[in-house]
Amino acid sequence: MLGGAGVLLGVAAGTAQAAEVSFATHCVPPAGIDPVDGTTKVEITAPATAKVGDTVDVVWKFVQAASKNPDIIDLPANSVQPSGVLKAAGAQAADIAMQGARENPAIPKGGAMVLSDMKGTLKLTAPGEVTLTPDAYTVNAMSTDTKCTPTETVQKAATIEVAPGDGSTSSTTPDPTDSASQSASPSASASDTSSASASASASDGTGSDQTDFTGKEVEIPYTCQSPIGEKKATSPIQINAKKNGGSFDLTVQFKKSVMDSPADIPKGSVKPSMEVVLGGADKGTVHVEGPTNAKDIKSGDPIEIPDLTGTYKPGADGRSTLSPGVLTINALGTTTTCKPDKTEVSLTLDTTEQASGASGGSSSSSGGTSSSSSSGGLAETGSDDHGALKALGLVAGTAVLLGAGVFTFLPKRRSS
Repeated sequence: MLGGAGVLLGVAAGTAQAAEVSFATHCVPPAGIDPVDGTTKVEITAPATAKVGDTVDVVWKFVQAASKNPDIIDLPANSVQPSGVLKAAGAQAADIAMQGARENPAIPKGGAMVLSDMKGTLKLTAPGEVTLTPDAYTVNAMSTDTKCTPTETVQKAATIEVAPGDGSTSSTTPDPTDSASQSASPSASASDTSSASASASASDGTGSDQTDFTGKEVEIPYTCQSPIGEKKATSPIQINAKKNGGSFDLTVQFKKSVMDSPADIPKGSVKPSMEVVLGGADKGTVHVEGPTNAKDIKSGDPIEIPDLTGTYKPGADGRSTLSPGVLTINALGTTTTCKPDKTEVSLTLDTTEQASGASGGSSSSSGGTSSSSSSGGLAETGSDDHGALKALGLVAGTAVLLGAGVFTFLPKRRSS
């Protein structure tokens, strides 16, 4: 998301030398943003002298980024974190893991990137001259990475003269504990068994005394693409129904754990909805939606997706299946849409056709030609499968674009 954001080199502690270098840099933001070629300037601070056995602190300070923040969104304060590698060579070779704090002022669209100093340590193991040279670095902005690499030979930025010491010889490469690159993609695997039987099956939607029907929990892998990149995540979802005359009141529940919000989210700013996919005897989709967040969500507090509700009016006689479909989040004037990579039946109902019911209705393009099946296939959305439903953010385990920022948004199981 940082089209070509730069590196950082910090300030080492104590009496130290500081040297600045500049180098041509190629930065690759997430998909949807053009790569940037620019010049990175950094300053490395490290002790001028030390001895074998010492562990020295080194700092990588960002002087000039390869480019400015793209004209996409404003970056809120404390939303950007850098990490990178500093190469040690000469008397000993090592990759020094560098990392900065997630600390930055608010950065407007088109504004200069301001990144925190990155710090790291090196255990000295051999006497002689040890040189320090900046290498590749990554800038993480709210779950998205921009990866920057030098495109020319980078000059050394600092030199440590290492004197013989007490003979201590331990590992030359510090253990990189980079908590910033953070964007491990959740598993996108989901069961593709589409059996609609067992407890998810209703006995009869019209003639039975049964009124409540409980669906099975299914794992649905979503793909969302935004101006700051494409993400995948799997969310457990369950569809339940309550008979209401010839129709059914639906409740779609997101399950599993909660993830904390990395930034403040104002009250009433997020509204989720979904198109439940019909299959089997019926075709089309059923719109369900949830309320907006009732109160402000502070940074560090858990975020939950509320229950989504709507009414299913059957358009066919027979056994009809219901599967999670396209998920949409409206937030502060933006729309985020996530498409399942594949879906699975959560609930099966015995249905009786109602006037103006779902089959052949307005939920799909030409009178019942939605691609649904007994396996719960997705209805057509009017776009090619591979290019449809571009997202402005990531939902149900991915990030959601909310005005000035992208927030992690994971479902919370409702305690009933």
